[in-house]
Amino acid sequence: MELAQVRLLVSDFATCYRFYADVLGLKPQSGATEGPYEKFSPTTGSAGIALQDRATMAGLLGEVNDTVTGHRSLVVLRVDDLDTYCDRVASRGATLLHGPAPMTPRLRVAHLKDPEGNLVELQEWQLLHV
Repeated sequence: MELAQVRLLVSDFATCYRFYADVLGLKPQSGATEGPYEKFSPTTGSAGIALQDRATMAGLLGEVNDTVTGHRSLVVLRVDDLDTYCDRVASRGATLLHGPAPMTPRLRVAHLKDPEGNLVELQEWQLLHV
């Protein structure tokens, strides 16, 4: 078994697409800016995140397209330089909710939300000096 991706169900696909591509700087697989599906990848690593139009999935499963409330997911992105990356995404329109700040002795984090309210954690692991 192999984990292929984590997929977020979103209501405003185009706005979320722009956030993950233009604000966070992830690479879209196909350029399907209007959906109903797109996978995004970082510049390194094999993990990916995808967006799926919520109404399309609700129709497929025969369910009502309910409005989601509360925190339902947390996307975690590891970066080399947290301060620089936070400055970059803030200049592109992201609003930081927390940080950059230490979370543990080896981990610094910052948090923001995507346009649908999904939490995004940006993290930088630091070497321990003994």
